[in-house]
Amino acid sequence: MATLICGSLAFDTIMDFEGRFADQILAEQLHILNVSFLVPTLRRDFGGCAGNIAYAMKQLGGEPLPMATVGTDAQGYLDRLRALGISTEFVRSLDDAYTAQAMIMTDRDNNQITAFHPGAMSAAHLNAVPGRPDIRLGIISPDGREAMLQHAQQFHGAGIPFVFDPGQGLPMFSGEELRHFVELASWIAVNDYEGRMLSERTGWSLAELSQRVRGLVVTLGATGCDLWEQGQSTHVAGVQAAEVVDPTGCGDAWRGALLYGLEQGWSLARCAELGNRLGALKVAARGPQNYVWRGDGLTA
Repeated sequence: MATLICGSLAFDTIMDFEGRFADQILAEQLHILNVSFLVPTLRRDFGGCAGNIAYAMKQLGGEPLPMATVGTDAQGYLDRLRALGISTEFVRSLDDAYTAQAMIMTDRDNNQITAFHPGAMSAAHLNAVPGRPDIRLGIISPDGREAMLQHAQQFHGAGIPFVFDPGQGLPMFSGEELRHFVELASWIAVNDYEGRMLSERTGWSLAELSQRVRGLVVTLGATGCDLWEQGQSTHVAGVQAAEVVDPTGCGDAWRGALLYGLEQGWSLARCAELGNRLGALKVAARGPQNYVWRGDGLTA
């Protein structure tokens, strides 16, 4: 069984600001905002939601198939995926664009400011969900707008259950479009902020949303997550990280664990417990794809 992961492959440029954003931004001056942050450290990581989720799934022993669009600068990324044993057969390369780029700045309180250049990701709609018998699960993570709309319809048409994970792409869609995503999806995964926005735009409460899918997950960072099934909520406690080094990619690690558990036929609660453990492991490592899962607690 394989899982098709629709989303971005991107390069993340990570910068650490040693102060607090809140100390540098004056609320009464937001209309003429002009700030500069000194960032003593800078690095470039492999990232993008599809890449991060695929990495997490592969760490756990799953069969991820990332489907994404990349540019002329992606050869090193593709080589790395193949070296990890992750197939790139559904990754399309374009010769007239750069691979998507995210510039992420994190302050001492782990708040983040991100600038994102979509690049080749804007053409992700050129990819189509294949009707292959071994692909029995999918996820729609942040991607090009048209790609997300089309891939949801294609998953549904192929009879492949999928997770709707709008992430930072959620504001691109109207309430009507989001309601359509929900009607097509089998599961929804959002963080607390995204969950509130999804409820506001669809006009459906979290309880009502959960009655339209098999399960709704609202991740809450270090405190764990809330699981909504058939209108009822259950809290799954978080796992404390050995140390807080870098939150970038934590949500994607969580979703990789979710997909791995769904591949295995686990309950949503068991998937969430694994997600919390893998998320804590990722937070203790710098970069979204540099942690190593050694199987601890996998069968608990």
